[in-house]
Amino acid sequence: MKKLDIIAGARPNFMKIGPITHAIHKHNESANEKIEYRLIHTGQHYDKKMSEDFFDQLNIPKPNLNLGVGSGTQAEQTGKIMLRYEEAIKAWKPQLCIVVGDVTSTMACSITAKKEGVKVAHVEGGIRSGDESMPEEINRMVTDSITDYFFTTSSVANENLKNLGHHNDKVFFAGNTMIDSLYANLERLIKPSLFDENQLKNKDYLVMTLHRPSNVDAMQSLEHLLSLINNNVDGKKVVFPMHPRTKKMYDQLGMNFENLLITGPMSYLEFIYMIKNALGVITDSGGITEETTVLGVPCMTLRNSTERPETVTQGTNEIVGTNPDNILPFLEKLLLGQWKKGSIPELWDGKTADRIVKIISGLD
Repeated sequence: MKKLDIIAGARPNFMKIGPITHAIHKHNESANEKIEYRLIHTGQHYDKKMSEDFFDQLNIPKPNLNLGVGSGTQAEQTGKIMLRYEEAIKAWKPQLCIVVGDVTSTMACSITAKKEGVKVAHVEGGIRSGDESMPEEINRMVTDSITDYFFTTSSVANENLKNLGHHNDKVFFAGNTMIDSLYANLERLIKPSLFDENQLKNKDYLVMTLHRPSNVDAMQSLEHLLSLINNNVDGKKVVFPMHPRTKKMYDQLGMNFENLLITGPMSYLEFIYMIKNALGVITDSGGITEETTVLGVPCMTLRNSTERPETVTQGTNEIVGTNPDNILPFLEKLLLGQWKKGSIPELWDGKTADRIVKIISGLD
């Protein structure tokens, strides 16, 4: 019997670990050596969409343990997670800790596990943006420096790990579990009520998400960016599910942009419905660029770099930068129907979790 801890701290993590839990259950139906696991939610992010409805909607098991860390500074969250996960390890003594992505919980739990003599597997290991001003980049660097087994999403990530001196026998090119979740739910998408209420039409609106400080923390810059987008979309609606950080600044603007359709956070099945049927997406999120690539939807990333370069070199994503003026030629290209055609990266096929569990089952 193998004993695993699977860690999730923020909403995107659950889309990555859900397929792994499903693959473990499938493995246990026929395998001689079963895999026992605890799904641990650190409580790093609290979101009503992470309530029971969210787990039911995506068929994700309820967490066995919620560390209830809550909000706080990076240091406060890291300390609380480490203290509470240390207690959890001592109570159950897992053989392997699986962390995913690049949130604070990923780093904190990997450090704690290693200090308690528990090996660490990093799903989505090896990705880098090169931008150390992003907390996520520091989390990736620290986590990968102590990880025992890496499950990577691309050949670029493999090369990054090789250049850091990690041995090939610890690096497994498995694909992308986020895409497993996407494929598993494409037939279950939910059309939000706002779609018909605002008379939206397929491929005739845009979707936008913004949350990074470089885009939303300076009021003048945010106003300039939103004005440029509002005035250069040929009258099309831009559906804008607003992050709390962004809303705080947006409300201070006290402005109304006629083409921006401001909404609250959406459930996963609603949000993917909106992306799938959009003409294009404007975002500063990394994960969304993976989903747009697989769905073949044009995507503009308002950042100066990306940890997912395959979404640019192979997919439908383009790096716009953080200067608001840069977006104009990209919007023009989109509206003229001149966006590049993308392809789906290798092993982004919906079977990644099965490959990961098969490998884990064979580890000593």
